[in-house]
Amino acid sequence: MCIFCDIVEKKIPSKVVYEDDQVLAMLDINPLSKGHTVILPKKHVDSLLESDEETVLACAKVAHLLSKHICEKLNADGCNLLVNSHESAGQSVNHMHFHVIPRYKNDAVIVLNEPAPSIDLDEVLETIKY
Repeated sequence: MCIFCDIVEKKIPSKVVYEDDQVLAMLDINPLSKGHTVILPKKHVDSLLESDEETVLACAKVAHLLSKHICEKLNADGCNLLVNSHESAGQSVNHMHFHVIPRYKNDAVIVLNEPAPSIDLDEVLETIKY
């Protein structure tokens, strides 16, 4: 069984920040910063890449709402919104979830690495342009 599904079903306690009929948001148990919140759909979907649009939009709406709310209440200087899809991208729980990571001046949070070297942007554009 999925640990996030167990949390949704109240089999495992969590620090719930927000809940509606589709989405649950809770404090991350290993926070990168004060107020780090995880937002997940109540229905199980492995990742953003497998999710339907309605589920993504429900989570994104809550991420927008909570990003502003958390930054205001905790006097954060900004925030990162992060979604990891699959293990190679850092996803550690196979249940789609968004991270709201409040950021503070001079904090030690590192979210992104250095840019990849030598990528031909024209070639990439030609390949992925929709």
